[in-house]
Amino acid sequence: MKLQDQIIPKEVIQTVTMIEKGGFQAYLVGGCVRDIFLGRTPKDWDVTTNATPEQIQALFTKTVYENTFGTVAVINEESTEPSLKSIEVTPYRLESGYSDRRHPDSVQFSDKIEDDLKRRDFTINAMAISLSDGAIKDVIDLYGGLNDLKDKVIRTVGSPVDRFSEDALRIIRAIRLSVELGFTCNPDTYTAIHSHNSLIRDVSIERIRDEFVKILMSDEPKKGLEMLHDCQILKYIIPELEWGIGVKQPQAHLYDVWEHLLRTVQHAADKKFDLEIRLAALLHDIAKPKTKGFSDETKQPTFYNHELIGSRETRKILERMKFSRATIEKVTKLVRWHMFFSDPEQITLSAVRRMIVNVGKENIWNLMDLRTCDRIGTGRPKENPYRLRKYRAMIDEALRDPISVTMLKIKGETIMQIGNIKPSPVIGSILNALMNEVLNDPKLNTEKYLEDRTKELLKLPETELKLLADKGRKKKDEEEIKELKVIRSKHQVS
Repeated sequence: MKLQDQIIPKEVIQTVTMIEKGGFQAYLVGGCVRDIFLGRTPKDWDVTTNATPEQIQALFTKTVYENTFGTVAVINEESTEPSLKSIEVTPYRLESGYSDRRHPDSVQFSDKIEDDLKRRDFTINAMAISLSDGAIKDVIDLYGGLNDLKDKVIRTVGSPVDRFSEDALRIIRAIRLSVELGFTCNPDTYTAIHSHNSLIRDVSIERIRDEFVKILMSDEPKKGLEMLHDCQILKYIIPELEWGIGVKQPQAHLYDVWEHLLRTVQHAADKKFDLEIRLAALLHDIAKPKTKGFSDETKQPTFYNHELIGSRETRKILERMKFSRATIEKVTKLVRWHMFFSDPEQITLSAVRRMIVNVGKENIWNLMDLRTCDRIGTGRPKENPYRLRKYRAMIDEALRDPISVTMLKIKGETIMQIGNIKPSPVIGSILNALMNEVLNDPKLNTEKYLEDRTKELLKLPETELKLLADKGRKKKDEEEIKELKVIRSKHQVS
């Protein structure tokens, strides 16, 4: 089977070749092999060999070996690709005992590739290939990984109970691979996930968080969250999400809080939004179950202040999961302000500016993206109705620098110094006269020209100067109107 040249980078081929020239076996193994057969570009490249760590180190100029599992990082400083600057090479090994549900109690190096493959998690990750001149030389597939790739099935190597008992994180990893690859779980594997879900309590929150993030960043986070719930795993990660099941919402919503949150985060994934927006989409209504009330007047449920209380709940959840401080601050802010504005015909630019101050210029468009996802999550099909387009136009208008004499490369203080005059209406007249000239020809906005022109304007009669200033004000107003028309046309609003 000939591989396309771009599939396996030269750094990987060179690593394998160097090991083989040293008299040892070398195979690509694990996820990179799976991805090669799926036609995907691997994110990481792992090599396994019958050489010991010390023998591996002796073959390469620069390596790092700082673990108890035999993995040696081969350093490629000249590589321009970050993922290829370090390639992990690990001896074949046997593992036994997993008392902490994570690490083997003992590791023994082996001279058989078969020993290494039988310790791996899923069949699609338990294949190895050897290379020869850019082509697959041999494929070792002891557990039917190729068939499972063809059938799109996630299946453990051997007993699923044994594999999950060794490393309980594999329980979530099975679901993550399912949503990332669009596969289904083998029935025995899925049953074992469900029956052994409590093992996840022995796994560190950091490792759980990393797998959870991969589920959120997949193309199908809704499916992943539903599987986590179905297998009763979600209660060990974010139990607050399940409190929304069956919590009905007002008529504007077609779904309960749980379904609404899933559909909102799914739309964020459909739009390829980043992690912070997906987290905010998932958590923006997290406090609705806590704040639920009922209006005797409208006969509808109410959720007063759910955005305020929800921001506090969001912070607790993200801190519990040990997200970065930057992520916590941004997501919390998006949740806090996701209920901005209601009637675009009554909202003022000053209110829009206050909202920009509240959420931050760097976050305001993310807030609009969240609002779009929130709308789709209610079951309404139109992603960008007039109301949201109007909001976007007003934000554009609030963010732009208004046309002003402050744009000139001359200040009132400079004019007073040039003319040796005190503050007076003449200063404003000169600035507006200069503004008229710069708007007609932006190249004139230089310190030298404006200072020279100021000297000339100071010599004019006050009535003539006032006429020039009036032209400047009129020109500025005309340019303002033009800019606003462009903004509103861009967003298709009046």
